[in-house]
Amino acid sequence: MKFLGFLATFVILFFVTVAFLGVVDALPEPIGGNGESVPQEENRAFRVESDSTLPEGGEFPTRVVSKAIDMDVTVLNTPSTDVVALDADLLKGAVRYPSSGRLGTNGTVLLLGHSSYLPVVRNQNYKAFNNIQKLKAGDEISVYSDAREYRYEVTGVRLADASEDVVELPTDGMYLTLVTCNTFAAKTARYVVTAKLSSVSEVQ
Repeated sequence: MKFLGFLATFVILFFVTVAFLGVVDALPEPIGGNGESVPQEENRAFRVESDSTLPEGGEFPTRVVSKAIDMDVTVLNTPSTDVVALDADLLKGAVRYPSSGRLGTNGTVLLLGHSSYLPVVRNQNYKAFNNIQKLKAGDEISVYSDAREYRYEVTGVRLADASEDVVELPTDGMYLTLVTCNTFAAKTARYVVTAKLSSVSEVQ
Protein backbone atom coordinates (compact mmCIF):
# COMPACT_ATOMS: atom_id res chain seq x y z
CA MET A 1 0.00 0.00 0.00
CA LYS A 2 2.87 2.37 0.76
CA PHE A 3 4.23 1.71 -2.73
CA LEU A 4 0.87 2.54 -4.35
CA GLY A 5 0.66 5.75 -2.32
CA PHE A 6 4.16 6.72 -3.42
CA LEU A 7 3.34 5.92 -7.07
CA ALA A 8 0.15 8.01 -6.96
CA THR A 9 2.05 10.95 -5.44
CA PHE A 10 4.78 10.64 -8.08
CA VAL A 11 2.27 10.60 -10.97
CA ILE A 12 0.43 13.64 -9.59
CA LEU A 13 3.68 15.58 -9.13
CA PHE A 14 4.84 14.60 -12.64
CA PHE A 15 1.71 15.93 -14.34
CA VAL A 16 1.69 19.09 -12.20
CA THR A 17 5.32 19.72 -13.20
CA VAL A 18 4.62 19.14 -16.91
CA ALA A 19 1.60 21.44 -16.75
CA PHE A 20 3.68 24.16 -15.08
CA LEU A 21 6.47 23.87 -17.67
CA GLY A 22 3.89 24.09 -20.43
CA VAL A 23 2.41 27.27 -19.00
CA VAL A 24 5.83 28.97 -18.85
CA ASP A 25 6.75 27.57 -22.31
CA ALA A 26 9.74 25.69 -20.92
CA LEU A 27 9.01 22.28 -22.42
CA PRO A 28 11.64 20.98 -24.87
CA GLU A 29 10.70 21.03 -28.58
CA PRO A 30 9.67 17.66 -30.10
CA ILE A 31 12.42 15.75 -31.86
CA GLY A 32 12.05 14.85 -35.54
CA GLY A 33 13.14 11.65 -37.21
CA ASN A 34 16.58 13.07 -38.01
CA GLY A 35 17.23 13.95 -34.37
CA GLU A 36 16.69 17.70 -34.88
CA SER A 37 14.17 19.82 -33.04
CA VAL A 38 10.90 20.39 -34.85
CA PRO A 39 10.16 24.14 -34.96
CA GLN A 40 6.83 25.45 -33.72
CA GLU A 41 5.61 26.73 -37.12
CA GLU A 42 2.38 28.25 -35.84
CA ASN A 43 4.33 30.70 -33.70
CA ARG A 44 6.34 32.07 -36.62
CA ALA A 45 5.29 34.67 -39.18
CA PHE A 46 7.25 32.68 -41.75
CA ARG A 47 9.74 29.82 -41.83
CA VAL A 48 13.49 30.33 -42.13
CA GLU A 49 14.93 27.01 -43.23
CA SER A 50 18.58 27.92 -42.76
CA ASP A 51 20.31 28.72 -39.50
CA SER A 52 21.59 32.07 -40.74
CA THR A 53 19.83 35.31 -39.89
CA LEU A 54 18.46 37.54 -42.61
CA PRO A 55 20.89 40.31 -43.64
CA GLU A 56 20.36 43.71 -42.06
CA GLY A 57 19.00 46.16 -44.61
CA GLY A 58 17.61 43.41 -46.83
CA GLU A 59 18.65 42.01 -50.19
CA PHE A 60 18.01 42.94 -53.79
CA PRO A 61 15.94 40.54 -55.92
CA THR A 62 17.63 39.06 -58.99
CA ARG A 63 15.00 36.63 -60.30
CA VAL A 64 11.28 35.92 -59.94
CA VAL A 65 9.82 32.46 -60.62
CA SER A 66 6.35 30.91 -60.54
CA LYS A 67 5.98 27.33 -61.74
CA ALA A 68 2.19 27.75 -61.70
CA ILE A 69 2.37 29.97 -64.81
CA ASP A 70 5.79 28.89 -66.17
CA MET A 71 7.37 32.26 -65.31
CA ASP A 72 11.10 32.72 -64.83
CA VAL A 73 12.25 36.32 -65.21
CA THR A 74 15.40 38.29 -64.39
CA VAL A 75 14.85 41.21 -62.00
CA LEU A 76 16.74 44.48 -62.36
CA ASN A 77 17.26 46.96 -59.52
CA THR A 78 17.20 50.37 -61.17
CA PRO A 79 18.57 52.94 -58.68
CA SER A 80 16.71 55.86 -60.25
CA THR A 81 12.99 56.65 -60.35
CA ASP A 82 13.53 58.40 -63.69
CA VAL A 83 10.82 57.18 -66.08
CA VAL A 84 13.20 56.84 -69.02
CA ALA A 85 15.64 54.70 -66.99
CA LEU A 86 12.85 52.48 -65.63
CA ASP A 87 11.29 52.00 -69.06
CA ALA A 88 14.69 51.08 -70.49
CA ASP A 89 15.23 48.39 -67.84
CA LEU A 90 11.73 46.98 -68.46
CA LEU A 91 13.08 45.90 -71.85
CA LYS A 92 15.63 43.71 -70.02
CA GLY A 93 13.32 41.97 -67.52
CA ALA A 94 11.18 42.79 -64.50
CA VAL A 95 12.07 45.87 -62.45
CA ARG A 96 11.98 46.40 -58.69
CA TYR A 97 10.60 49.87 -58.06
CA PRO A 98 13.45 51.69 -56.25
CA SER A 99 11.46 53.05 -53.30
CA SER A 100 9.75 49.73 -52.53
CA GLY A 101 10.90 47.18 -49.95
CA ARG A 102 13.86 44.82 -50.13
CA LEU A 103 13.87 41.09 -49.56
CA GLY A 104 14.10 40.10 -45.90
CA THR A 105 12.80 43.35 -44.43
CA ASN A 106 9.34 44.53 -43.43
CA GLY A 107 7.61 46.15 -46.36
CA THR A 108 6.48 45.27 -49.88
CA VAL A 109 8.78 44.33 -52.73
CA LEU A 110 7.13 45.86 -55.83
CA LEU A 111 8.09 44.22 -59.12
CA LEU A 112 6.86 45.52 -62.46
CA GLY A 113 7.04 43.79 -65.83
CA HIS A 114 5.69 44.01 -69.36
CA SER A 115 2.93 41.78 -70.67
CA SER A 116 2.10 41.33 -74.36
CA TYR A 117 -0.09 38.93 -76.29
CA LEU A 118 0.98 39.93 -79.78
CA PRO A 119 1.56 36.88 -82.01
CA VAL A 120 5.15 37.92 -82.80
CA VAL A 121 7.38 39.53 -80.17
CA ARG A 122 11.12 39.83 -80.83
CA ASN A 123 12.07 40.88 -77.31
CA GLN A 124 10.69 38.21 -74.96
CA ASN A 125 10.87 40.63 -72.04
CA TYR A 126 7.67 42.17 -73.40
CA LYS A 127 6.10 38.91 -72.13
CA ALA A 128 7.83 38.96 -68.72
CA PHE A 129 4.60 39.06 -66.72
CA ASN A 130 2.31 37.32 -69.19
CA ASN A 131 -0.35 35.27 -67.39
CA ILE A 132 0.19 36.65 -63.87
CA GLN A 133 -3.58 37.20 -63.90
CA LYS A 134 -3.93 33.38 -63.97
CA LEU A 135 -2.31 33.02 -60.56
CA LYS A 136 -4.67 31.90 -57.80
CA ALA A 137 -4.70 32.34 -54.04
CA GLY A 138 -2.29 29.81 -52.56
CA ASP A 139 0.00 29.62 -55.62
CA GLU A 140 3.72 30.06 -54.91
CA ILE A 141 6.03 32.76 -56.23
CA SER A 142 9.76 32.53 -55.52
CA VAL A 143 11.94 35.62 -55.53
CA TYR A 144 15.70 35.00 -55.46
CA SER A 145 18.56 37.12 -54.21
CA ASP A 146 22.16 36.09 -54.81
CA ALA A 147 22.07 33.98 -51.64
CA ARG A 148 18.46 33.08 -50.77
CA GLU A 149 15.08 32.03 -52.06
CA TYR A 150 12.12 33.93 -50.64
CA ARG A 151 8.86 32.05 -51.16
CA TYR A 152 5.59 33.95 -51.22
CA GLU A 153 2.01 32.69 -51.22
CA VAL A 154 -0.44 34.51 -53.48
CA THR A 155 -3.21 36.24 -51.54
CA GLY A 156 -5.00 38.12 -54.32
CA VAL A 157 -5.20 38.92 -58.04
CA ARG A 158 -7.09 41.86 -59.51
CA LEU A 159 -7.37 44.13 -62.54
CA ALA A 160 -6.62 47.72 -61.55
CA ASP A 161 -8.74 50.40 -63.18
CA ALA A 162 -7.02 52.38 -65.93
CA SER A 163 -7.35 55.57 -63.87
CA GLU A 164 -5.76 54.03 -60.77
CA ASP A 165 -2.19 55.14 -60.17
CA VAL A 166 -1.76 54.00 -56.55
CA VAL A 167 -0.87 50.47 -55.46
CA GLU A 168 -1.01 49.82 -51.72
CA LEU A 169 2.35 48.72 -50.28
CA PRO A 170 1.81 47.47 -46.70
CA THR A 171 4.74 47.66 -44.27
CA ASP A 172 3.42 45.55 -41.37
CA GLY A 173 5.00 42.34 -42.69
CA MET A 174 6.94 40.96 -45.66
CA TYR A 175 4.98 41.15 -48.88
CA LEU A 176 5.37 40.95 -52.65
CA THR A 177 3.37 42.76 -55.34
CA LEU A 178 3.62 42.05 -59.08
CA VAL A 179 2.19 44.59 -61.52
CA THR A 180 1.98 44.49 -65.31
CA CYS A 181 3.29 47.73 -66.77
CA ASN A 182 3.16 49.09 -70.34
CA THR A 183 5.15 52.17 -69.39
CA PHE A 184 5.75 54.10 -66.19
CA ALA A 185 4.48 57.28 -67.83
CA ALA A 186 0.96 56.05 -68.70
CA LYS A 187 -2.12 55.22 -66.64
CA THR A 188 -3.32 51.94 -68.11
CA ALA A 189 -5.28 48.96 -66.82
CA ARG A 190 -2.87 46.69 -64.95
CA TYR A 191 -3.03 43.30 -63.32
CA VAL A 192 -1.93 43.36 -59.70
CA VAL A 193 -0.87 40.23 -57.79
CA THR A 194 -0.34 40.40 -54.03
CA ALA A 195 1.48 37.76 -51.97
CA LYS A 196 2.80 37.22 -48.45
CA LEU A 197 6.14 35.70 -47.44
CA SER A 198 5.87 32.06 -46.33
CA SER A 199 9.49 30.86 -46.09
CA VAL A 200 13.13 31.71 -46.69
CA SER A 201 15.90 29.28 -47.55
CA GLU A 202 19.50 29.53 -48.67
CA VAL A 203 20.24 28.84 -52.32
CA GLN A 204 22.09 25.55 -52.62
